[in-house]
Amino acid sequence: METVDGIDTRTGRGMAVEIVDGIITVIRPVETTTTAYLSAGLVDLQINGFRGLDLNTGDLTTDTLLSLCEELLSVGVTTWLPTIITASEISILQALDAIARGRAGHRLIAEMVPGVHVEGPSISAKDGPRGAHPLAHVRAPSIGEFERWQKAFGDLVRMVTLAPEHVGSLDYIRALAERGVLVALGHTAATPEEIHAAAEAGAQLSTHLGNGAAAMLPRHPNFIWAQLADDRLTASFIADGWHLPADAFKAMLRAKGMERAVLVSDMVALAGMPPGLYEEAIGGSVEVSEEGRISVAGTPYLAGASLPLSANVAIAAEMAGISLADALRLATQNPGRFVGGRGGLEVGARADLIRFDWSEGQREIAVRETWVHGEKVFSR
Repeated sequence: METVDGIDTRTGRGMAVEIVDGIITVIRPVETTTTAYLSAGLVDLQINGFRGLDLNTGDLTTDTLLSLCEELLSVGVTTWLPTIITASEISILQALDAIARGRAGHRLIAEMVPGVHVEGPSISAKDGPRGAHPLAHVRAPSIGEFERWQKAFGDLVRMVTLAPEHVGSLDYIRALAERGVLVALGHTAATPEEIHAAAEAGAQLSTHLGNGAAAMLPRHPNFIWAQLADDRLTASFIADGWHLPADAFKAMLRAKGMERAVLVSDMVALAGMPPGLYEEAIGGSVEVSEEGRISVAGTPYLAGASLPLSANVAIAAEMAGISLADALRLATQNPGRFVGGRGGLEVGARADLIRFDWSEGQREIAVRETWVHGEKVFSR
């Protein structure tokens, strides 16, 4: 048995968590001298890369995946979905193969990566909502292609983002939902009617709502209002202060409610890299600012997300005026329910834990230690 203590983010009092065989068996109040908070580990449903490591180069290796897992532990992520964006079927299969081999060969990868998020390839072909996804590989949804992904790699794909305006999308959504795959709506120019029909067919999530959208939209109706209004859809948000202004994030969070909102980082490979100009295969000339903002060089347009979920938690609390505990819920328990019920701090839950420092006004929680399934795998 191992015991981990820390400050409960909800009560501000000491608590101890007892762990047996990787599972939380007891949670009890204690007197403690530590100033560190204790929480469930962060669950990120959308990561494309981090600190120079890229999942979407077309030649993903197990070493890259393992390095990503190790880097993510330092920012408190204990469960994540590698996100493969729109590409040729050959490229998608190559990435899935590398991830499957990584899970089979490395316990840490198997513990942290329960599956894959394929963002595309059936997104909008229009400039704006398509974002940085390559137009050449945008295509209509194919149940046959999806089944080839799953057959080759043991049902590894757990989440798919698509634009529901494609012909055949409703049949595709139904087929995936029947197989237990999470279907998300994103990078779309759909009508409200198409949004609601997709939710009726089984879509459950909105991918980074408010982004992956045209710069100009009708005041109303539009697909953002429709997704906010549809209670069958949980919304994911990038709460880095750049992808959504504070007012928009706060209003959207209120519209969806705490039950139907999650935070995602959507980090790209340049996240965490030094300031400067970079030449990228996707996005061309890209600039990382002193503050970490990633943009298309010489323009005001974002070229990816740069902050880990540990920063999104702190910034979300500030932007929406919510407590640290509530912000953590958006990055632990809420996304965790889409990956087998992870992200819980309760008796019977997997002991995925983080101990961290934070004080009012700080824009990131500072992770001291991380446990995955009861094993300490990171210590600063």
